[in-house]
Formats: sequence, C-alpha cells, structure tokens
Amino acid sequence: MSVSELYSQYTRVWIPDPDEVWRSAELTKDYKEGEKSLQLRLEDETIQEYPIDVQKNQLPFLRNPDILVGENDLTALSYLHEPAVLHNLKVRFLESNHIYTYCGIVLVAINPYEQLPIYGQDVIYAYSGQNMGDMDPHIFAVAEEAYKQMARDEKNQSIIVSGESGAGKTVSAKYAMRYFATVSGSASDTNIEEKVLASSPIMEAIGNAKTTRNDNSSRFGKYIQIGFDKRYHIIGANMRTYLLEKSRVVFQADDERNYHIFYQLCAAASLPEFKELALTCAEDFFYASQGGDTSIEGVDDAEDFEKTRQAFSLLGVRESHQISIFKIIASILHLGNVEIQAERDGESCSISPGDEHLSNFCRLLGVEHGQMEHWLCHRKLVTTSETYVKTMSLQQVVNARNALAKHIYAQLFGWIVEHINKALHTSLKQHSFIGILDIYGFETFEVNSFEQFCINYANEKLQQQFNSHVFKLEQEEYMKEQIPWTLIDFYDNQPCIDLIEAKLGILDLLDEECKVPKGTDQNWAQKLYDRHSGSQHFQKPRMSNTAFIVVHFADKVEYLSDGFLEKNRDTVYEEQINILKASKFPLVADLFHDDKDSVPATASSSKISVRSARPPLKTSNKEHKKTVGHQFRTSLHLLMETLNATTPHYVRCIKPNDEKLPFHFDPKRAVQQLRACGVLETIRISAAGYPSRWAYHDFFNRYRVLIKKRELANTDKKAICRSVLESLIKDPDKFQFGRTKIFFRAGQVAYLEKLRADKFRAATIMIQKTVRGWLQKVKYRRLKGATLTLQRYCRGLLARRLAEHLRRTRAAVVLQKQYRMQRARQAYQMVRRATVVIQAFARGMFVRRIYHQVLREHKATIIQKHVRGWMARRHFHRLRGAAIVIQCGFRRLKAKQELKALKIEARSAEHLKRLNVGMENKVVQLQRKIDDQRVADLEQENALLKDEKEQLNNQILCQSKDDFAQNSVKENLLMKKELEEERSRYQNLVKEYSRLEQRYDNLRDEMTLVKQTPGHRRNPSNQSSLESDSNYPSISTSEVGDTEDALQQVEEIGLEKAAMDMTVFLKLQKRVRELEQERRKLQVQLEKREQQDGKRVPAEQPKNDLDLDQDADLAYNSLKRQELESENKKLKNELNELRKAVADQASAHTAAHGAPDGYSLLLNQLKLAHEELEVRKEEVLILRTQIVSADQRRLASKSSEPNINARTSWPNSEKHVDQEDAIEAYHGVCQTNRLLEAQLQAQSREHEEEVEGLKAQVEALKEELDKQQQTFCQTLLLSPEAQVEFGVQQEISRLTNENLDLKELVEKLEKNEKKLKKQLKIYMKKVQDLEAAQALAQSEKRRHELNRQVTVQRKEKDFQGMLEYHKEDEALLVRNLVTELKPQALAGTVPCLPAYILYMCIRHADYVNDDLKVHSLLTSTINGIKKVLKKHNDDFEMTSFWLSNTCRLLHCLKQYSGDEGFMTQNTAKQNEHCLKNFDLTEYRQVLSDLSIQIYQQLIKIAEGLLQPMIVSAMLENESIQGLSGVKPTGYRKRSSSMADGDSSYCLEAIIRQMNSFHTIMCDQGLDPEIILQVFKQLFYMINAVTLNNLLLRKDVCSWSTGMQLRYNISQLEEWLRGRNLHQSGAVQTMEPLIQAAQLLQLKKKTPEDAEAICSLCTALSTQQIVKILNLYTPLNEFEERVTVAFIRTIQAQLQERNDPQQLLLDFKHMFPVLFPFNPSSLTMDSIHIPACLNLEFLNEV
Repeated sequence: MSVSELYSQYTRVWIPDPDEVWRSAELTKDYKEGEKSLQLRLEDETIQEYPIDVQKNQLPFLRNPDILVGENDLTALSYLHEPAVLHNLKVRFLESNHIYTYCGIVLVAINPYEQLPIYGQDVIYAYSGQNMGDMDPHIFAVAEEAYKQMARDEKNQSIIVSGESGAGKTVSAKYAMRYFATVSGSASDTNIEEKVLASSPIMEAIGNAKTTRNDNSSRFGKYIQIGFDKRYHIIGANMRTYLLEKSRVVFQADDERNYHIFYQLCAAASLPEFKELALTCAEDFFYASQGGDTSIEGVDDAEDFEKTRQAFSLLGVRESHQISIFKIIASILHLGNVEIQAERDGESCSISPGDEHLSNFCRLLGVEHGQMEHWLCHRKLVTTSETYVKTMSLQQVVNARNALAKHIYAQLFGWIVEHINKALHTSLKQHSFIGILDIYGFETFEVNSFEQFCINYANEKLQQQFNSHVFKLEQEEYMKEQIPWTLIDFYDNQPCIDLIEAKLGILDLLDEECKVPKGTDQNWAQKLYDRHSGSQHFQKPRMSNTAFIVVHFADKVEYLSDGFLEKNRDTVYEEQINILKASKFPLVADLFHDDKDSVPATASSSKISVRSARPPLKTSNKEHKKTVGHQFRTSLHLLMETLNATTPHYVRCIKPNDEKLPFHFDPKRAVQQLRACGVLETIRISAAGYPSRWAYHDFFNRYRVLIKKRELANTDKKAICRSVLESLIKDPDKFQFGRTKIFFRAGQVAYLEKLRADKFRAATIMIQKTVRGWLQKVKYRRLKGATLTLQRYCRGLLARRLAEHLRRTRAAVVLQKQYRMQRARQAYQMVRRATVVIQAFARGMFVRRIYHQVLREHKATIIQKHVRGWMARRHFHRLRGAAIVIQCGFRRLKAKQELKALKIEARSAEHLKRLNVGMENKVVQLQRKIDDQRVADLEQENALLKDEKEQLNNQILCQSKDDFAQNSVKENLLMKKELEEERSRYQNLVKEYSRLEQRYDNLRDEMTLVKQTPGHRRNPSNQSSLESDSNYPSISTSEVGDTEDALQQVEEIGLEKAAMDMTVFLKLQKRVRELEQERRKLQVQLEKREQQDGKRVPAEQPKNDLDLDQDADLAYNSLKRQELESENKKLKNELNELRKAVADQASAHTAAHGAPDGYSLLLNQLKLAHEELEVRKEEVLILRTQIVSADQRRLASKSSEPNINARTSWPNSEKHVDQEDAIEAYHGVCQTNRLLEAQLQAQSREHEEEVEGLKAQVEALKEELDKQQQTFCQTLLLSPEAQVEFGVQQEISRLTNENLDLKELVEKLEKNEKKLKKQLKIYMKKVQDLEAAQALAQSEKRRHELNRQVTVQRKEKDFQGMLEYHKEDEALLVRNLVTELKPQALAGTVPCLPAYILYMCIRHADYVNDDLKVHSLLTSTINGIKKVLKKHNDDFEMTSFWLSNTCRLLHCLKQYSGDEGFMTQNTAKQNEHCLKNFDLTEYRQVLSDLSIQIYQQLIKIAEGLLQPMIVSAMLENESIQGLSGVKPTGYRKRSSSMADGDSSYCLEAIIRQMNSFHTIMCDQGLDPEIILQVFKQLFYMINAVTLNNLLLRKDVCSWSTGMQLRYNISQLEEWLRGRNLHQSGAVQTMEPLIQAAQLLQLKKKTPEDAEAICSLCTALSTQQIVKILNLYTPLNEFEERVTVAFIRTIQAQLQERNDPQQLLLDFKHMFPVLFPFNPSSLTMDSIHIPACLNLEFLNEV
C-alpha cells in the first residue's frame, strides 16, 4: 500500500502541538510523493499548511478509525504510536471514566482522584476465575492472572507497581493484596489475610507523608511476598523495604508534611494514656510544622491513629511495646524543639539546663539528661596517640541533632518492619508466593539529589528487566504460532546502568570519596567529569561545576552533587548512640545494640537505611560501615534476582494532573509519564513486529463482507482467509499466517477496516438508492390515490343531490296515497263495527241455550251416582257384620286356651321376677320424688336467703347519701349478686355431679359382681348388636388417657382461668381416689373368688346337662357384663366431654357473665347421663337377680340328686314348675329386696349428708354476708378514694387465699394423678390377661359341646399404616433407608417413599408410647441425611431427592399432628393415622431448618453447574447468526491463562441443564412451590451474572448484544411458560437484564431519548445506566458513540433517585425460601414397601 493511498483526501493525521502535545487534523487534498507540505484542516475548521522534511520523509502519524478508539488494549490499535496511545487513554479516562487500560502485558492505571465503586467484594467475585482478556481492564484482573498462573504453572509471580508520587501505586498494591486475601483465604484459623491487610495502615502511618504531588505519598519502596501453601491459601507474608526518605524527619518543603504518625500522635495527645508524652498540637513542634499547614483536607488524624493502633494489636504488638513506640516518636518531636544557644566565640554552643523539651526527650527515652546535654554540643576526636573532646559550632550541633533524629526514626522504622514480618511469618512450608513491588517511578525535579539518583537507578534496572520480558513474550508468541521472526531492535539501557554501578562508576567513585578524610562533593563531581566525560549517557552542564547530567531511558536528569557525600555516609556520632544504648527502656536499647555488626540487607532483612556508628576517621583495625549507596545497590541486585525468578506482571500508575483534580487530563504530564514508565517502549516493540493478531474465526466473521460469494463455498476458513488476504494485501510481508492466528503489521487492520467501510458504504448507497426509489413510488401512489379519492367524493356529491330530489318527489306521492287510504279505511271500519255488534248478540243467545241444556244433564248424572253408592255400601255392611260375629267366636275360643296357659305360667319364678321389677321401678320412682322434694326445699331456702340479702343491701343503699358511695355500693352489690348466682350454680352442679358419682359407684359394684360370677356368652348376633351400640372396647387405655387428657387440659389452661371450675375439679380428683381404693378392695375379692373357683373346678366334673346349662348361662352373663362395661365407658367418655366443656368455658369466658352457657351445657349433659344411669340400673338389678338365682341353684344342686335335670332355658317354659324351683325363686326375690333396701338406706344417708352440707354452706354464706355488711358500713365512712383502695385490698387478699389453696390442691392432685396412672395401667393389664385366659380355657373346654354358640369370632386385622422395628435394628433402618439409598433404586415407586416409611415407624413408636424410640429415630435420620448431603455435596439428584423427602416428612408430621389447622384436607381414614401421644413441634422446626440447608445446597450445586455456561451462552454465543460483528482484539487475548480448546456454550445448553433440573425435581416429588422458588433463584443468578459481565465488558456493550440478549431472554421466558413456571416470579428477576438489553438498543441522542431511557430503566441503578452508556461501543463507523453531554443529561435526570452505591448485583444473594404446607392424599395403609430396600425386619401393624 503506497504512501499516496494512505495520505489521501479526508485522511486524518496527528500533528505536534505545544499545548496538547498532539492535535488531530484532516487532509484537504491527496498527498503526492515529493511534495514539501500537507494541506490540513484542524478540528476548529482552520486551514494549516504542514511542512514536510523531504530528506527524512517524516510524514505525520495516521489516526486510527473511530471504531478502534476507546479500546481496552492499546495493542489493538492499528496504528501504534504515541499520539494514538495518548488519545485512546484520554478518551477512555474523560469520556468513559475508565481508569484502567491494557497496553500489552502492562496495566496502565490513571489516578482519578475520586473514590470509585469498583473495588467491592462483588467486583472481586466477578473477576475471580475469569480470563484476563474477557473482562474490562482492572487491577483485579492482573491479580487474578497472577494467582491463576501460580496455581497452574506452580511458579512464583510478581506484580510490579510503579509510577510517580501521587499516581496511586500504594492504593493499587493495596487492592491487589485485598484481592488475594479475599479469593484465597487463610489456610488456618490465624486469619493471616487480615494481618496482611492490617500491615498497610501501619506502613502508611510510618512511611507515608503529604507532598506537593500526593497527600499520601509513600516515601519508601517495599516488596511484599505473600506466601501460599499447596492448596493456594495464604499462610504468611514477608516485607522488604527500600530507601526510606529519612531527611523528611527533619525537613519538609512548603506545603508538605512529615510522616503521618507524628500528626496522628499529636491528634491523640489528649488521651489519658498519652499524657506522659507531653505533646501538644503539631504546630508547636519544629519537625512537624516546617511545611506550613499541618492538616490534610478530608483526613482525620485521630481516626487514622485509632486504625493504626488496631492494626498494631491485630499484628500482635503488645500494648507496652506500642506505648514505647509512641514514646520514641514523641521524643523525636521534642528533640527538634531543643533550643541550642551559640557562644560568643562562635566555635561552641550550649543548651539551657532547664530546657523542657530536652528533659522530655531524656525522660521518654530513659537516658541521662546531663550526658545527652553534653554530647549534643561536643564530639570526641580519636587520633593514634590520644583522644580528646572538642566543642562544635551551632551548625554542627544542629546537623548532629538532625542526624540523631533521622537515625532514631530509621531504626524504629526497621524495628516495626521486622516485627510486622514476625507477625506475618508462618511455620508452615511455603509452596509458592506472589510478590507485590510498590516502588517509586522515574522522578525528575528542578533540584535532584541523592534520593532521586537512587530512585532513577532502580527504575533503570526495572526497565531493563521489563524490556527483556516483553521481548521474550513476543518471541514465545511467534514461536508458538510458528511465525518466522527476526531480531527486533529495542532500547537497551545496559550502558546507563554500567555508568552507575560498574567499577569506577558513579556509585563506586562516591564510596571512594566518602573514604577520603576531607572528601567533598566538589571533588567527587570533578572526578566524575574526568572519568566519564566520554560516555554517551553522561554530560556536564555548561553553567555549573557541581552538577552532572545522566541520560536515562526516560529523560535527561541533572543532579546537584551537594549533599551526596553526607547522605551516602549517613553519619551519626558514636557518643550519642552509646547514650541511647544505655537506656533503661529495653526497646530503646535494642534499637541500637544490633547496629554495630549490621550487614547488607538480605532477602529476609528489611533494614536498608542504617546509620554510621562511628565518624569517618577510624582506627585501622575496625571495619568501615557500608554506605547507603552500597547497601541500596546490594538490595537492588537481590530484588532483581527475585523478580527474574518469578513471572512478572506490570502495573504502571499515571498521574493525570498536578492539581489533584478529579477526572482532569493533562496531556503533557501524561506523555512524560508514559515515556518514563515504559508504556511507549512496549508499543514500539509491538509495532516493530506484528502488533495486530486475529483468530481465523474472528477474522472471518469480521471481514466476510470482503469475501466473494464463490469463496464462501469452501468450508475451510483458514483457506478462505489466506485467499482473501493475498488478494487484498499485495505485500506478503504485511501479514503472516500462524497456527491459530493471523499476524498483521501496523496499519494493516486500519486498511482492512477502510476496505470494509468502503464495502459497507457502497452497500449503503445501493440500499439508499433503492429505498429512495421505493419512497418516490410510494409518494406517487399516495398522490394518485388522493386524486381518485377527490374524484370519487365529487361524483358522490352530485349523485346524492339527484337522489335527494327523487326521494322528495317520491315522499310527496306517498303522503297523498296514505291520506286517501286513511279516509277510505275510516268509512269501512264504521260499517264493520256495526256488523260485528249484531253478530255478537245473535251468537250469545244461541250459546246460552246450549249451556242450560248441558247443565241439566250434569245434575241428573250426580243424583244417579249418589243413589248407586248408597246401595253398594249397605250391601258391604251386611257382609262385614257377619264376618265379625264369626271372628269373635273364634277369638273367644283361643283366649280361653291362652288363659289356661297363663295360669300355669303364673305359678313359675319368671312371674315373680316381673313383679320384682315392678317393685324396683317403684323404689326408683320413690327415690326420685325424695330427691326432687329435697332439691325444692333447698332451692326455696336459698331463695329466702337471697331475699334477706337483697333487703339488707337495699337498707344499705337507703342509708347512703353520697352519690359516689351509692354507685360503688351498687356495683359491689351487683358483683356480689353475680358471685352468689355463680356459686349457687356451681353448688347445684356439684350436687348433681355427686349423685352421678354415687350411681356410677353403684354401677361399678354391680359390674364387679358380674365379673366375680361366671356367666354364659351371647351368640354372634347379640355380640354384633353390642358392637353396633358402642364403638369402644370394653377395657382400653384410651379411657384413662381421655380422662387424663381432660385433667391435663384443665391444668394447662391455668389456675387463674380455671378458678371457677376448681370445685368440680377437686371433686373429680377426690372421687378418683375413692374409686382407686374401692378398686383395690374389689381386686382382692376377685382374686379370692378366683382361688375358690379354682378349688371347686377339680371337684365338679361337668358330666351332666345341668353343668352345661349353667356354663352357658355364665357365658351369657359374661357377655352381658361386657356390654355393661361398654356402656360404662360411654358414660366415662361423656363425663370427659363434660370436663372438657368446663375447661373450655373457663378459658373462653373469664368474665362472670360468660358462665351460664357452660353451665347450661353441663346440666343438660348431666341430666342425660342421669337418665341413662337409671335405665342401666334397672338392667343391673335384673342381672343381679339372675346372678343370685344362679348361685342358689348351684349350691342347691350339690345336695340334690344327681339325676335332676337342670333347665337350659327357663324363660317362658311350658314345663311344670317344681316346688324347689319356686322356693329358689322366692329366695332370690328376698335377696333382691334386701339389696334394694340397703341401697335405699345408703342413698337416704347420702341425701341427709348433702342436706347437712348445704345447711353448712348456707350458714357460711350468712356469716360471709354479715362480714360484707360490716365491710360496707365501714366503707361508707371512708372517702371515695379510700373506698376504692379498701375494696381492691379485700379482693386481692381473697384471691390470694384462694390461689394458695388451689396451688396446694394442684400439687396433691398431680401426685395422685401419677399414682393413679401407674396403678390403672397395671390393673387394666391384669384384667385383660385374666379375661383372655378365661375365654381361652372355656373355648377349649366346650368347643363342640355347647348348645348355644358362645365363642366370639375375630376378623383378621388389616394393615393400620404402622411399621414396627426393634431397637437394635434402628441403625440398619437408617443405613438402608438413608445413608446407602440411591435415588435410582426407587424409580417407579411412590415419590418420597422413605419419608412415608419413616413416618410409619415414628407412628408406631408413638402408638406404643415410646418417647426414647421416637427421639432416637428422628435424631439418627437427621444425622444420616446430613451425612449423605455432606458426602454428595455436588450431586444435584441426591440433594433434590433428600430435599423432597425431608419436606414430605415435615408435611407428614404436620398433617398427622392432630392440629386442626393441618387436618382440614384429611380424610376420615387419614385422621386415624394421627399421632396420639407425642407433640413433635420441636422436631418439625429442626426438619424445617434442615430443609433450608438442603435447599441452599441444591441452589449452590445448580448455580455451580449453570454459572460457567451463562456468560458464553447469554452474551458471546451468536443465537441470531450473523448479527454480531467482531471487533479488533488486543494483546490480552493472548493471555497465558486462557485454556486451550473451545469452552463456549449456547443457550440450548442452559435450557437442557434446566430441563434436567426440572425433570429430576418433578420425578422425585418435590413440592411445586419449592420448584418455583428454585427456578426463581436460578433465573436471578443468570440475570446477575450476565448483567455483571455486561457492566464489566466493553466488547459486549453494543446494539447487536442487546438484540441477542432480548432473543435469549424470550427463549427463557418461553421455556418457563412451557414448564408452567411463569408464576414463579423468575421473569421479574430478569427485569434488570431486560432493561439493559433495551438500553443497548434504544436511540441515544436527544433529550427525549434521555427521558425515555430514564422512564424505561427503572430496575437499573443510576450507576449501572451510566456505566452501560460509557461502555457502549459501536460495531462499525456508521454508528455514533454516546456523547458525554448525553450521559450528563441522563445523570441530571436521575440524580433524584436514591439508588444504592453498589454497581454490580450480588449474584450470591439468595431469596428467603418458604415451605408451604402440602398435605398428601395417600393413606399410610396403601403404601407398599419394595423388596429392594431390604427392610424385611419391619413388621406391618
């Protein structure tokens, strides 16, 4: 490509400018070779003629296309030169506010002088694990690259941070350390990463100071090695420091400060622990106030001092050592204020003995005041023959004092660094390390001294290492791509380094001059002139004999030799040091004891600046101390060895302006630093080779528009690229084909971009031509259509006029026609009406005639009907009378026969029984009458008492005159009245309950008799009727359980709420104790009776029919007894219901007015129970008569003849009644009468006791009423306030007494309850065993001989949904069902089968009331689940499986807990499966917590599988083919951290993965609500990761990416709808990403566009919107960039938003999960256990 082609019209170039360094211009005409000037048009439209040196042919630099401006990597620019680099940095910094830019392997960081929100934890996690070229440039990207290469290559790394003072080196190093501490973490619990970060505040306090260029300038260099173990966790660190600026301790220039620690200590001087330091404000001290202003804007020294102390504590520096450190620092301030007075001779001086600051200095350092005062003004001279003391002049004393202050501070600085290293040291073996070098950049000032010389010397060494490394990387890249390469010529600064450090170099001559006794700076400068005047890197200034110039790689620097020798010697007088060695403070003495044998710094030493322990004149046998220059050279060599052994990474910090203005760019200062830091050298080396590199795929996608259609048929993209390039670029040296990339010379990519733009421009013209033609055609058709429309409307108007005329004519004709018709119609209607009237009258006359005839015929028919009916009835009555006569005769005959049979039967025993039953009924009725009479008498007496009480109350009211007293009396009377009513109701309730208890006791006695007397059994039909009458077993633990539950319910309600029902409660407890005593007695009698029966059985052989009949009767009586026991249990249940009602009433109606409802319910229940007892009592009496008769017959049978046949069925027997039977029946009746008489007497006594008790209560009420009347009388005499107080005290005392009584009763009842429960369980078990044994013996004895079926056939019991296991099988159950279970083994079974099996085991443990078994099983299950999840912490299927089972077990515990709130959807069968004994609420909470943990692990696994796919699928993959265009990429795409191979994903991969998740969760029966929450969380993570990468990547912020995003999001939404997951809220979580995609596609020019963006992007924060607009990158030159003015407009409109300051979304944020209750429709008895689970040891119950 010729020069004339490059420099054509409209080509833009760069020309030098004195103000802006470089200025852009445009050629107004083509350039032809040989012309001496270029015609240019500047940006301000001015025309300029640019001269050209024809001999050198130096044309101006070409400007890159706008499409390349603002690139992340400067090496991506087609034209690589200084103006292109400067312009790119300026655009990124000012327009996009990007402070980081890559330049090959260098990260250029521009100090924004403003706090930016790009260093948070979210940004760290966003860069973690990313390749360096994938994300926007950042210090975190460099740190990640170093960390990744260390882990992959197992090689140590270094990050070299350099730059001018104020460029941000320290901050960059600090952020790099923070990144390592956050990403790697600590290998142990020592929190070493926190200690590494804590060292920064300390080093900033003692080593940083305010300068004219930087408020926090590091005045020393440091190299921090962060050590890692084999797992790449931080285990320790080590710090090396270089060249501390000690002169700042004693001197500061204008507007500068001393080290921060001095001002921090002065700010904290008022604290109590620092009173002894005797410090005041910093302005009072000479060493702290030379620079003028002692404060820094925006910096709080006191707050920073507190951070410094906390950092000391975190690093393990004891409080005593801290105080000692602060004492030494304070002593330096006092030393600077010591006043030195010159004597008259001028050769000596003195210090006032009362100098306060010297005293403080000596006191703080623990040294003798007199000696220090003497040796500050004198010195010791040592010669070969003698030693003598000499006075010093004022200037010598000041210099000695300053030297001492500098030396003390330097020693303290070294001691602190050493202790920091000790705190960061670790005993673990270090596997690798990453070093961070924070060192000063190249410096040049108006006056440059020894410090600047050393700094620039160090930068020369670093630049040499940098150049060699860059060249090495270029060479490796070419060899890797198999490109033929030639040696690239690059600047080698080895001659300059030799000038400084070689033999007889500058440093060597300086050390030699320091050894000369009377060496001076002038002599040393003269030696330099003589020795190095011929060197090309050394020059002598024309106007000075004490300065010299060194030509460095960056610039020429003139050094002033004054002070070089003194600073290199670093002289401190030995006598002053010896005084400090003798300090009484150990720390002060230790600082100077180790100085004598100091050696050059090694890799583990941090003391670089050391003092000279003796004057230059020394005895011959003592070794010279190493000079500062020698030590610095040695430590620099060690540093370079370390750096050469590591893989370096470079960070170059640029200071944009000297005024510290935020986002202000000074091109002059920037170019100066770019030249000094080696960035332009990198550009030059890259430009010398092939700086532009394109992958074949990217090149094909970008430039396929230049490929001909026939070439696209070839499938080999490499071959296509070769043919295209060979046809487009004729010079083969301009490009090279590598193995995976194409390499271009500088400018070739710009040429290809020009060809591509021309192609697009031609296509655009063609499109515009076609579109304009189409628009003209559309316009013509529109005009033609409009003309036709006008014609149509005109013709229509004329036609409508004609039609209107015709319509009017036709209307007139119609009106005439209608009028004529109306007149004719009226005449016709008149005639017609007359005719109709005549016809109506004629037809009416004929109809009436017919009606009368029909009426007569109907009446005749009715008369005939009645006559015929009367005749038929008379005939029927005759026949019925005859039949009745016949029936009467026959019935009389039958009645006579029946009378005869009844007379025979009347003489039998059954008749006597019926008579007895009648008598019993009469006795019962009599008893009822007596009860009613007594109750009526008591009620009447109670009413009289109430009347008397009311009269007394009325008298009290009459006597009261005060209104307030009357009101209070009325209120008290009302309260008393209500109280009396309540008490009367409760007394009635107690009375009724006592009667019920007595009858219940009688029933128990009769039941006991039945148990003692064996009876016969009923047949199955009778038994089934019993079972239908009662659904409860005869004896069950549920009876006792229900009673205990009722009592427990009353206790749980509380004594305060249940105070009204305590009387009933106590009666119940008392009755229970009485019943228990009687039960013991009955049990003893029963055992005796069984023993007697056992003795009689062997003697009585059932050989005859009599015994068989008796046994059958006994079986029947046994069944009757069972029936009575069943009825007795029903009564108990009803009694429990009454107790529960009382308890509910006590809790719900705390006020007195709420009681009547509960009482009415209780009385009704008692009445029903009373009636039921009466009926059962009659049955018991009948049964008792039968039992007595059976006993007498059995006794009589012993003495009777053996051949007497006993009856098998005596009721209604037709046989003759013997005399013996009649006698036996008579005796039975007598016995029954006696029993009834005894019962009646007992009831009479009971009623008398009740009457006496009621009388006693009445008397007590009378006494209480008298007391109350007296109280009222006393109350009336008091004031109203006293009355109220008195009433309250009375009520409180009464309630207190009642509460104490109730508490005692409760304690007694609790004890009795426990005893009764134990005894009742034992008794019930014995009774059940006894009945079972008797039934078994009788069934075996008479299985085939009974005439009546007496055995009870049992149906085989069904599976009740319980699983029984032995305690020793619990571990096997957990192992087979939890720890070793594979989800695949349960494929095809009921979902959540393990949860159902576990619940059935829990239910059986609850059924047998084994709380230890329940606790053990649940604990083992939970621990087993945790163990499985820990083992399979990356298995989605296993985690989902146990999440579904844990949730199902939780739902089962809720569904079958018995809580009505969880049982609303249960069936009757499911309600039978509820837990009976245990409340597992606490375990439900534990399972809920476990479910949350499993859910979080499930989300973590799913996110781990999805996260690697998201960025590639959502942002990088071309889901819409051909939409995105590839832009030029830079050097960073060659990052060694990028893995080989294609790791890209498409959207289908994400959808397939989510399909897999959804299928697994659905197959395993996970609740749909949880599935919705899982996908909501995953979609949020997709949104957050995609948006974060979009905000950190400039290459994807384009219109095409917005289109791709919209398409991808629509595909995800469609997937949600297809899976019916759109209700999960997942789409709402994607709203920020949707709006970001829309933002990329919207127009971004006018204020209306800005307003539309602000109204649309409500889910994005202001920072995110501005960041996307700053990152927005056009894909071609036809698209315009977003202007800075437009972004400012957006910011102005969004400033009212209260958005969070966080730029990135927290992709680790997790929404709170909810587990809604989801009951199962399965019943436990329908679940089948597969054999594959190996649970044969479980027994179905």
